[in-house]
Amino acid sequence: MAGRHDRVADGGQAAVELALVLPVIALLALVVVQVALVGRDLVLVVHAAREAARQAAVEAGTAGPTDAAVSSTGLERDRIDVEVTGRGAPGSRVTARVRYRVRTDVPLAGALVPDVDLTASAAMRVEQ
Repeated sequence: MAGRHDRVADGGQAAVELALVLPVIALLALVVVQVALVGRDLVLVVHAAREAARQAAVEAGTAGPTDAAVSSTGLERDRIDVEVTGRGAPGSRVTARVRYRVRTDVPLAGALVPDVDLTASAAMRVEQ
């Protein structure tokens, strides 16, 4: 009968262990979500750099690359910086460098992961 008594006494141990481990698992899941959101923004920044370079290669205006980067990706204008270099004669290269500050604002996990600066660049040939 001692074996049966031991099983009954340990019946609440699993519930206590789950209660202790569940907050840690939830926090880890939120950190994974935050990292995934930063990864998504990295893809958008690379796309924004390509769009800015394409716009700079086609058009000589200074606001065009930033507008193209923001409108094609949906990134926030106040956190994006587009720098274009190398504008010149047709056939030369133009390079667009995009910097974007990603806010880490997922509840609980955002406080553990600092804001991230993402940078991407792309080059295109200037068209006539």
